Amino acid sequence: MKYLCLVYLDEQRLDELPDEDCVAYDTAIRSSGHCLASEALQSVHTATTVRVRGGKVSVTDGPFAETKEQLAGFYMIEAKDLDEAIRLAAGIPPARVGSIEVRPIRPIRETVARADVLRHANPEDC
Repeated sequence: MKYLCLVYLDEQRLDELPDEDCVAYDTAIRSSGHCLASEALQSVHTATTVRVRGGKVSVTDGPFAETKEQLAGFYMIEAKDLDEAIRLAAGIPPARVGSIEVRPIRPIRETVARADVLRHANPEDC
């Protein structure tokens, strides 16, 4: 199962984590076959938030919400279950000064593709 590990931390504490620790963990988790994708994000000061309300687009400089911790990066991982995903997330270096949100990926593409196959296989059911 795929999980997204969202890395949150107070950017003021980022200097407490050597980049080498993060790169070493990234190399190890990729080598193990668990990491599907990962990236660090630029400062929250570069963020832009986009909302659409009533058909109108609103663009705001900055992050989605005012909090002490900001989204700093992510890991897309493959794990057999939530317990394994939590174990892998606990190894992400920013967990030492921030938090890692672990969320299962909703397989929306696969769900839609299966529905299309079923719809075409049994058109009378639609």
